Amino acid sequence: MLKPRGDCWVITDGAPGNQRQALALAELLGMPVRHLQLEPRAPWSWLAPRFTLGARLALDLTQRRQFAAPWPAVAIGCGRSAALYTRLLRRLSRGACYTVQILDPRVNPAHWDTVIAPQHDLLTGRNVIRPLGSLNPVDEAWLQDGREADPAFAALPRPRVGVLLGGPRKGVTFNENYIDQLISGLHAKRRQEGGSLLVMASRRTPPALVERMRQGLGDVPGLVWAGHDDGGNPYPGVLGWADRLVVTPDSVNMLSEACAVGCPVHSFVVGSLPDKLARFHAALRAAGLLHPLDASDTPPVPPLRVTDTIAATLRDLIVLRQNETH
Repeated sequence: MLKPRGDCWVITDGAPGNQRQALALAELLGMPVRHLQLEPRAPWSWLAPRFTLGARLALDLTQRRQFAAPWPAVAIGCGRSAALYTRLLRRLSRGACYTVQILDPRVNPAHWDTVIAPQHDLLTGRNVIRPLGSLNPVDEAWLQDGREADPAFAALPRPRVGVLLGGPRKGVTFNENYIDQLISGLHAKRRQEGGSLLVMASRRTPPALVERMRQGLGDVPGLVWAGHDDGGNPYPGVLGWADRLVVTPDSVNMLSEACAVGCPVHSFVVGSLPDKLARFHAALRAAGLLHPLDASDTPPVPPLRVTDTIAATLRDLIVLRQNETH
């Protein structure tokens, strides 16, 4: 396997989901990686990545010193703010930097060498790669590391059910009534099969709903984790030990990571979903990767692991470009 020459910059904003995708891809390229967190001030932040004039001056002094020559051989961005700077690098490096943008940049994808946008974004172009879900680091080695980090989970009653909580977003029902119905559904499954519940809240989960979850689950074996007050983050261990996962419907990243584990994945939806999210759910269901909360017939399917495949394709494209220019 040929590796690209030079170094790779990962450019993101502060969003953990964007950082996770870009770093997961970059680490598979076999290049030295440098992570730049660039957050331009308004109006560039509002108009990114359309408005490039003066974009370097939109950064604070520390970020401006980071975003400076010598330019990298490869740049991977995720999110609209990052797209402003990956787009700019093409011109600043005079085409020497191979630019990759993750997620739909909402402008012509031809401004980058490669754009990686999930299928439900409906973005097309000769340089667009369209995975079913989002990029992530979940593979067998990552899951084994998670199991080794939290060996005590092995003693919990099976089935061990991981419950991943997201948070409110436009067009998605995520409130007290939703949590109450989710708790009821989890109890119904436990009455049928026993087991334990490993509940993981995210940064977006409202604290009042986390507390409602704690109270509603009572003395069910397992845990409810919502932050460092509950100890170290056991997320990799939860995924590593889970016999089944239940994921709220609001997050493409959470659903993608759950479907990468290789166990049955369920979601509980109240009402309708926004169009893009509804397309993603439908695609997962069609592939046999996602089931309703109360489903019992969940035949095994291969896990959804797209990051390795995309990284291999990207390595070939970068090496081909580098060979053509030398």
